[in-house]
Amino acid sequence: MIDAVVFDIGNVLIEWQPERHYDRVIGETRRREMFAAVDLHGMNDGVDRGEHFATKVAQCAETYPDFAPEIQRWHDDWLEMASPEIPHSVRLLRALRAKSIPVFALSNFGIQTFAMACDVYPFLNEFDRKYISGHMGVIKPDAQIYKMLEEDCGLLPERLLFADDRADNIAAAQARGWQTHLFDGPSPWAARLVAEGLLTEAEAN
Repeated sequence: MIDAVVFDIGNVLIEWQPERHYDRVIGETRRREMFAAVDLHGMNDGVDRGEHFATKVAQCAETYPDFAPEIQRWHDDWLEMASPEIPHSVRLLRALRAKSIPVFALSNFGIQTFAMACDVYPFLNEFDRKYISGHMGVIKPDAQIYKMLEEDCGLLPERLLFADDRADNIAAAQARGWQTHLFDGPSPWAARLVAEGLLTEAEAN
């Protein structure tokens, strides 16, 4: 039995492909050079742990002056990188809520970036509970973030169903006894929700 469904956000509800954006605006060759020289995803992990978004990006740009304008785009173009939404996944979220099935978010997301995203994507305000790493001070796949969710919601781990696109995040949830789904597109996720008896096929379309 499932008592709550837990959604990751990036690449589950909203596409998150920074490299794709950079390829479009500065070209693949320059993007490859930059990502080889600068740990931009590591920088973003700091934001996701609660460091201030604008400050963190500015510090990184200052550290790597050869790429400073491009690094600054991580801040200035962030909403373009975090797009578009994945419509079928959003429909699944809303279909679950329409049946009064509790739906939680568990996502690596900065404090400032999540506030920005909530302004653009109204469905991010529709979760029953939101577990956002920037506010929690810890990111997936650290076991602590899963433990914090369990303690806050009071539900048994084995009665949580969690969808995430990263295998390491899924493995960490499984280690705590959660039921899981490695997200590789909304259609298989819809099928899983139907198989669990949470939605009918019509509701999962």
